[in-house]
Amino acid sequence: MSLKIETFSNAKGGNSFFKALGHPLTVAKAADLYARLRAVGKVAIYDPHGMAEGLHEFYPLDSLDIASVYVQRVEDLGKVVLGHSVQPVTALSSSGASTVLVTAFDAGRLMDHIRHLVPAGVTLLSLDELRLPAAMLTNANRYLDPLNFATNFGFLRDAPGQHTRIITADYWSGLGAPAVPRVWYCLFDQSGVILAQWQDQIPAAGASLIIDSQEVRARFGLGDFTASLFIHVLGVARHDIVKYALDVYGDDDTVLSCTHDANAWPSDLFAGLPAPKDDETVVMWVQNSHPVPIPANAVGINLMGSDEVRYVPTAIPPFACYALNVADLFPEVRWPQQLEVQAGRYFVRPRYEVHVKNGRSRMAHVNVERNDLVIDPNIPNLTQQLGKSYILPAPILPVAQFQSTMQPNPMSTAQVDLPIAAIFYDATGVEVARHAFGCLQRSDSVAVDMNAILAEQAAKLTSGSGHVELVYDFAQGGGADGWLHGLFRYTQRSSGHIAETSFGGHVFNTVMTYKNEPQSYVGAAPGLSTRLFLRLGDAPLDSFCHLIYPASTPWHAQSDTHLILFNRMGEQIAQTKISIPCSGSLHWRYSEVFDTATRQRAGDGAYIIIRDVTCRLFGYHGMVNGDSAFCMDHMFGF
Repeated sequence: MSLKIETFSNAKGGNSFFKALGHPLTVAKAADLYARLRAVGKVAIYDPHGMAEGLHEFYPLDSLDIASVYVQRVEDLGKVVLGHSVQPVTALSSSGASTVLVTAFDAGRLMDHIRHLVPAGVTLLSLDELRLPAAMLTNANRYLDPLNFATNFGFLRDAPGQHTRIITADYWSGLGAPAVPRVWYCLFDQSGVILAQWQDQIPAAGASLIIDSQEVRARFGLGDFTASLFIHVLGVARHDIVKYALDVYGDDDTVLSCTHDANAWPSDLFAGLPAPKDDETVVMWVQNSHPVPIPANAVGINLMGSDEVRYVPTAIPPFACYALNVADLFPEVRWPQQLEVQAGRYFVRPRYEVHVKNGRSRMAHVNVERNDLVIDPNIPNLTQQLGKSYILPAPILPVAQFQSTMQPNPMSTAQVDLPIAAIFYDATGVEVARHAFGCLQRSDSVAVDMNAILAEQAAKLTSGSGHVELVYDFAQGGGADGWLHGLFRYTQRSSGHIAETSFGGHVFNTVMTYKNEPQSYVGAAPGLSTRLFLRLGDAPLDSFCHLIYPASTPWHAQSDTHLILFNRMGEQIAQTKISIPCSGSLHWRYSEVFDTATRQRAGDGAYIIIRDVTCRLFGYHGMVNGDSAFCMDHMFGF
């Protein structure tokens, strides 16, 4: 059974109520409130906004002597809440309770409305008892303002040969934050015990925000740890999402991997978890994102397209990390089979690690599987106005150095089939090959060697690299819901090192819109500009970027793209301009675009903002350690 909490709605966005209840600092406050309520005898619950059952999920009310539950809305009468048939709040005076708990924040006005209904001597309390300190609030006048809960979870580990680093930059100052934000952290060990709490000031507007496991270990005198890092950015503006890159690096030059942020909203389902090859072990990290345990047999996995779910037999403590070895539940599965995660809204988007018997490993993430979509009969008819409509673009890395593989991933419960084709483009924007997957069934798990397709069709990538676009293809029937996803896996020929990434499709670069596409980060559709964050590795690592200019319909012939280099303090060091053909791509390295002197001026902790006001680009970032190792994932924008 999933937790009965609302975490995210594609209509309304993220839900702040569950974030407010689940904040680490709320736990002790809730314990104090409940102790007071238990000590006073009977308690009446006044639930004007329907929050009582959500509260109960995080902080069970079973220990209280509840006299009755009252509501404000006439349309709520007849419901059962917390096992009680609700009554109108006008009947509150006859409750016989010594305390009334108003299950709402900012409850002063609500309490004033009912004071005449509360007998003398009866105490009125509310969820305002759980509020964070005023200094932590961006908007003190509206507690559940999403800007008060710009939070996310990171995965942080420090062990022999394995270190981690979370990297982003202060993008809130550029969005109008009145002061440079601060960040509050809480580090939970693998069992959910707090290792450290601290707060840091971002040093300057636009500065890099870097949390390194080795520095955290030294700062707090810790031993080896595998942990969840709760991140709360204070004083933000416009954007309540904490985006970051997560790097894995080691003492050995072969240890190198990267992945994306956790996506701050726990989901019912995730998908795109790959099965291992014969020489691999796949471990998915479950980071319990709540102050309540995940019960035994509440989280499970199943083969995509199968109803047989196998569950984790042990409970997972609050805020704990659990290493779920796929082989413990499905020892028989093998790549290219893929798995679906039954998450029950207990945790944010999980990372998984693939450990290879040769000692190398890689980290990547699964994606949110939507359960609110239906097949859209309009999508097959969009070609007249939107051309290719939904596009999922991914790199073909330089073929002399890398082998590239693609795998479509069902990513919504509506997708009983996937009618898909792949279009291959040279970096110049010329189509060079096509591959028709046909109408895949949900249970089909097909991985295609992109280099082999190019070879079979005698396709030449004149620049040595290019990109592929997964698009809908209804030649053999099938339906679509606009939530097209795929996993892309890359192998470095010199070392055998592997990296993989997964993402979803969008409509790109057309002024016509359809259902909030082309998507925009900062306003209503269409989104027709680019602002991407490229974190840079410290020497001896070289950073690379693969920028793709996908277009659903013909757009500007060339991009007008600026690469703006900033140092760790957010100061602009240099800027250069590049141009990418429509439907083309550009694979470039930091060392090739900015000379040695400029890179030295930028120093460690530098980053690049990729800006284009003429078109929407899609990007992938990575780092290369010579011929020994590399890492890669998709980029994020502000």
